[in-house]
Amino acid sequence: MFIAMNRFQVKKDRGGDFERMWRERDSHLDEVPGYVEFRLLKGPEHEDHILYASHTLWESYSHFEAWTKSEAFRKAHANAGDKSDPVTLGHPQFEGFEVVHNR
Repeated sequence: MFIAMNRFQVKKDRGGDFERMWRERDSHLDEVPGYVEFRLLKGPEHEDHILYASHTLWESYSHFEAWTKSEAFRKAHANAGDKSDPVTLGHPQFEGFEVVHNR
């Protein structure tokens, strides 16, 4: 199993917009072999932002990598964020994890 996470620093007054964007987004993940599940996580609030993380579970790293090169990936990210009115402070920070123990 492989977990792909992106951390987002969302402007404090834009959390609702960020959550709505993810709820209404067509991710195309169900079209992709090896996809298991997705979660959007809301973390702690800081002085200038709220921390969010997208959490996607894959059967393997190779499935995740294949998705990043797929048409489904391009479609899902075609309108990722409004560049003229961003809801985040900078770009997301990617973190990938191989599952070494699972119950």
